[in-house]
Amino acid sequence: MMFVRSIPIRCWWLTLSSALLQVLLFPTDGPVSPLRAAIGWIALLPFFVALHLPTDHDRPLLVREASVLGYFCGILWYLGNCSWIYQTMYLYGGMPKPVAFGVLILFSLYLGLYHALFAASLAFIGRSRLGVIGALISAPFLWVAVELARARITGFPWDLLGYSQVDNLFLTRLAPIAGVMALSFVIAAVNALFTAYFFTRGRRKMLFPAAAFVIALILQTATLFAKPGLEKTSQVAVMMQENLAVGEMAKTVEPIAPEDELQQFSAMTVQASSHVQPTVILWPEAPSHLFSYDPNFRQQIGQLARTVDAAAIIGSLGIDRTDKNERGYYKFDSASLFDAAGSYEGRYDKVHLVPWGEYVPFKAFFGHLVTKLTEGAGDMDAGTERGVFHTGGHTYGIFVCYESIFGTEVREFAKNGAEVLVNISDDGWYGDTGAPWQHLNMARMRAIENHRWVLRDTNTGVTTAIDPYGRMQQQAPRHTRGAYAFPFAFEQGTTFYTRYGDWFAWICTLVTLAALASGFKAKAQS
Repeated sequence: MMFVRSIPIRCWWLTLSSALLQVLLFPTDGPVSPLRAAIGWIALLPFFVALHLPTDHDRPLLVREASVLGYFCGILWYLGNCSWIYQTMYLYGGMPKPVAFGVLILFSLYLGLYHALFAASLAFIGRSRLGVIGALISAPFLWVAVELARARITGFPWDLLGYSQVDNLFLTRLAPIAGVMALSFVIAAVNALFTAYFFTRGRRKMLFPAAAFVIALILQTATLFAKPGLEKTSQVAVMMQENLAVGEMAKTVEPIAPEDELQQFSAMTVQASSHVQPTVILWPEAPSHLFSYDPNFRQQIGQLARTVDAAAIIGSLGIDRTDKNERGYYKFDSASLFDAAGSYEGRYDKVHLVPWGEYVPFKAFFGHLVTKLTEGAGDMDAGTERGVFHTGGHTYGIFVCYESIFGTEVREFAKNGAEVLVNISDDGWYGDTGAPWQHLNMARMRAIENHRWVLRDTNTGVTTAIDPYGRMQQQAPRHTRGAYAFPFAFEQGTTFYTRYGDWFAWICTLVTLAALASGFKAKAQS
C-alpha cells in the first residue's frame, strides 16, 4: 500500500469535497432547492481535477492511485446518499444498530467500486497518447458507461447523476429521447469543460471555463422560461394512503386491526369518491394482510369497484400453489386488478424484487447465517411478465415500488400500450429520511421519459399524480391516513426512449471501449 501514501494530500481533499457536493445534489430530508441542484455543474470538478494532478514527484497518478481516490469518493458518496439504509435496517428492519451500520458500510464498500472503476479508467486514458484533454473528452462517455454498468450488472441504479436535474424542465427534454443517462452526460460534460481550464495553456485556456459557464447558465436559466402549460386532465384517480405500521418503529402510524382494514379503507375510498367520478381507485403496496386469492378480499373489493363505478388496482399478496419448492407455494408482491363491474381480472406480480428486502440473494450459498441476520427480509418470488391491464377502454401499466428506478424496464409498459403508469409503493420503510424524496424523483423521471402520467400511491407518502413533464400539481400529506382524488389523463404514442431504451448509454459504452482500446494499443506499441 506504499502507493497510497504517494497520493498528494490535496487530491484527497479535492475528492472529499467532490463527494460532499455529490451528496448535496440529492434529497436528504425533503425536496432539493434549485440552488442545490445547480451545484451539479461543478460537483464533479474537484474529483476530475484530483485525478489529473501530478504527484509530488511531478508525475501523473498511476491507475491504481486514481482507483483508490475513486473508491474513496464512491464510499463517501454512498455513505451520504444512502445513509437511510442504516435507519431502515435498525428502525424498521429490527436489526441491532451495529449490524445495521455494518450493512451500510458493506453496501458502500461494494458499490463504491463503480467510482473506482471510473477513476481507474479515466486515469488510464489520461496516461495514454490521448492525454489529459482526451481523458476529459472521454469523461462524460465513461461516466454514463459506468452508470449503465450499475444498472445492468449490480441492479442498483439509485440516484444516477441525471436525477439531480429532474426539476429542470429544459434539460429534461432530453429524457424522452435518451433517458436519464443523457442528463448525466450533459452534467459530466460541463464539469469536464470546467476541469480543462486547469490543464491547458495559452489563449485557449479561458475558452473551456467560459464555454462551460455559458452552457451551465443557459441550462440552468432556460428552465425558467421552458414551462409548458398545465396538462389537460379528464380523469380522476382516488388513491388510498393507508399509513400502516412498518417494522418495529411506527410512532406516527395509527394502529388498525388487520380484519378491519378492508372495511375502513373501503369506506374512506367511497367517501373520497362521493364528490367525483373516479376512473380508477388505487391502494398501495403495504404491509397489510390482503391476499389476492381470498374470497372475502375479492368480494369486498369487487363491491367497492361497483359502488364507485371504477376499476381498482389494489396492493396485495399473490399466492400460487406448487410442488416445486419446500413450502408448497410461490409468494408474490402483487397488484390485484378489478374492473368497474367488480370482476377480478387477475394480478400483476412484481418482477424486480429488492435484494435483502424481499429476498436473500444466494440464500442456498450463505445458509442460515444470512437468514438470521436478515430475518426482517421477505421471502418473495419474482413475477415473470410485465403485462398491462386493459379495462374500460384504456390500458394501465403497473409497477411496484423499487421497480420505478429501472427506466428500461418501466418503458416496457408504455411500449406495450399503457396509456397511464401506476406505481404502488410502500415507502414507509424509509422513515423520515431523504429516501422517499429520492424515490419520488426517480418515478418522476419515468413519467418524463415515457410522456405518461404516473399515478403514485404509497403507504405513507409521497402519494401524488405526476404529469408527463414530471410535475406534481398536488400531493397527499405524508404520514396521514386518507383517500385523495387526483386528476390525470390518458396519453398515447411512444417516445424515442420508450421504443429504443438505453441506446445512448450503449453508444457511450462503445466510445469508452474505443478510448480504452486506444490506450492499450499505444501501451503495446511503446
